[in-house]
Amino acid sequence: MKSFILNLLRYPKFLALIIGGVLSIVIAPMLPLLQKPVTAIATITALVSGFIGVSLVLRAMLGLDVA
Repeated sequence: MKSFILNLLRYPKFLALIIGGVLSIVIAPMLPLLQKPVTAIATITALVSGFIGVSLVLRAMLGLDVA
């Protein structure tokens, strides 16, 4: 039973490592875009609008709209 619990405790660590790896691969190409002010503003605007778009689509799909 102890080995089963230890095996279950490995999954959150594995998940955190996978998420960290994916984030580092996604963020690394964007860092040079933040060096110039014009591309930094465009990059930040694209990220914020993308987040808003995804959240609106998910709210509509899940029926979470209060109105």
